[in-house]
Amino acid sequence: MGRARRRLGASEIELPPLGLGTAPLGGWPEAVYREDGTATVRRAWDGGLRMFDTAPYYGYGQAERFLGEVLRNVTRDEFILSTKVGRLLRPGSQTDPFFKGADPLSPVLDYSQDGVRRSLDESRERLGLERIDIALIHDPDDHHAEALEGAYVALAEMRDHGSLGAIGVGMNWSEPLARFAHEAEFDCFLLAGRYTLLEQNSIDDLLPAVTERGMSIIAGGVYNSGLLADPRPGANYNYATAPSELVERALRIKSVCTSFDVPLRAAAIQFPLGHPSVACVLVGARTPAEVEDNLRMFDVEVPGALWDALKNQQLLRSDAPVPVA
Repeated sequence: MGRARRRLGASEIELPPLGLGTAPLGGWPEAVYREDGTATVRRAWDGGLRMFDTAPYYGYGQAERFLGEVLRNVTRDEFILSTKVGRLLRPGSQTDPFFKGADPLSPVLDYSQDGVRRSLDESRERLGLERIDIALIHDPDDHHAEALEGAYVALAEMRDHGSLGAIGVGMNWSEPLARFAHEAEFDCFLLAGRYTLLEQNSIDDLLPAVTERGMSIIAGGVYNSGLLADPRPGANYNYATAPSELVERALRIKSVCTSFDVPLRAAAIQFPLGHPSVACVLVGARTPAEVEDNLRMFDVEVPGALWDALKNQQLLRSDAPVPVA
């Protein structure tokens, strides 16, 4: 992983090209228990990962606890930590929790200034760490105005006072993030699943906006919930069963990769970094073995001819910038 770090927007933060996403440690799609969760974080650290993204929502506090249990025992200045705001965890079991095996808590939406401050205080307590480097407004899908008028104001104030290094928004959709890019002074956006080897529509809205405004993208969901890790009928896409046409497209992409003797996962994990506004790729893991696989895939040499072949077969947009070998 000898690639250079990239500056995160106008902030002083420089991100390594690969980081650990911790949503799977919250218990998706299956429960993750403490021993496996902390071992996964430890393997990521031992493998050289120094960017860690989490959120209160992931396992209703579980992912933050697993992460903190490892990171509070290493030198704080050696890693970058990102968490999210917009959901406060309060007592109350859920009838159908998204995260399996998680604590009996319910996430309560709160994009107010006070809610954001409470959220970060509670995250610090779960993590056992005083400093959070990056704070992201989490999934304000139907709460755009509240996020701008409440959460953004609080986060910008904390950034101005030096208690946060960078602020942004994390969502699964590019169009609302493009609106945020034009409406406020964010440093970055975590875009999950919408700038991948499978789909690049964010080239039409978000990526031009962040490039124009000097902001950055953190690319998450680069395996599209698993479809690009193992394309097959029944695979997950966007946290649900993948439509057959997307499975077929993923299989065609895999076929091209195989013809170059490159694993599909390697092409998927490396592709987003071809765009100059993408500062980091986040990949989730539930086990140490998955971390090890991600590290291997990130170091596979992908020839430029593979990207050309994907474009020639209209499996990759012709205007998508690609990594330089």
